[in-house]
Amino acid sequence: MGQRVREDYRGISGQEKAAILLMSLGEEQAAKLFGQMDDEEIKEISQVMAGLGTVSSNIVERLFVEFSEQLSSAGSIVGTMDSTQRLLSKILGEERVGDIMEEIRGPAGRTMWDKLANVNEQVLANYLKNEYPQTVAVILGKISQAHSAKVLATLPENFSMEVVMRMLRMEAVNKDIEKDVERVLRTEFMSNLARTNRRDAHEMMAEIFNSLDRATESRFLSALEERNKDAAEKIRALMFTFEDLKGLDPSGVQTLLRAVDKDKLTVALKGASEELRDLFFSNMSERAAKLLREDMQALGPVRLKDVEETQSAMVQTAKDLADRGEIVIGGAGGDDELVF
Repeated sequence: MGQRVREDYRGISGQEKAAILLMSLGEEQAAKLFGQMDDEEIKEISQVMAGLGTVSSNIVERLFVEFSEQLSSAGSIVGTMDSTQRLLSKILGEERVGDIMEEIRGPAGRTMWDKLANVNEQVLANYLKNEYPQTVAVILGKISQAHSAKVLATLPENFSMEVVMRMLRMEAVNKDIEKDVERVLRTEFMSNLARTNRRDAHEMMAEIFNSLDRATESRFLSALEERNKDAAEKIRALMFTFEDLKGLDPSGVQTLLRAVDKDKLTVALKGASEELRDLFFSNMSERAAKLLREDMQALGPVRLKDVEETQSAMVQTAKDLADRGEIVIGGAGGDDELVF
């Protein structure tokens, strides 16, 4: 789908006019102008530049009458993330450019607290659970009550109560402390989030394929292999399946066993390999393993669809436990650990 070409001069804001000017000038002139701005101004103008899209030559000519001859031959200019980054890289140091582009790519919002309001509560809670409760109390006190409530509900219960107790006792926060918290959020969380958002397409498709039923997944992968064998192999290597649970260590197996309903485990193991069955049995008491074997035998034939559903549910439980840091699960692609 093509970008909208801007042709309405009256609809262009002052910031957009400034962005068009900078995109139209040579590097030397643009460098002089950027050198007169502070970081906040550069971030603002860069954000506008990155979303500028196509600007018709009519607009450019009207905006810069004195340069009309030079600009009319150019036809139009296009402002994108890549062109903005290339321009900034020629003017500013790589580190400063990196910080500015991370800000642009991160969640929308003028201030850090505005940006946090646009971060999914699960993502935010996953980061905050590793911080000091007092730090989390400061952060939740700065964002909206509705968003704070969602984050608190997502955090582990004991930890969230620690945070609540500190929020109840909290006096006015020292401005220096607030600035320190904001700086850490900017340099650690937001930059990591921006990098995470630029996800590899194969990883994204592996997660989508993981959610398909096995017959559909097999059909899609077979069709993809015919069109693009390399892509199919990459996706297959990144997918996490029920059989990959054999990469769990004994502690991980025991944690998973405590989290899974016994009836579901019986059905899931009915369709598992001997190697995986033995792994689960060896991490139970002798009596529990004996009872489970008897239950599996008594179950008789089970529909493949039911086996696949219970195995998928167990995989999802394992991913949830890994996400909370309670277990580590290995990827199908080799010995490298993947924490979901």
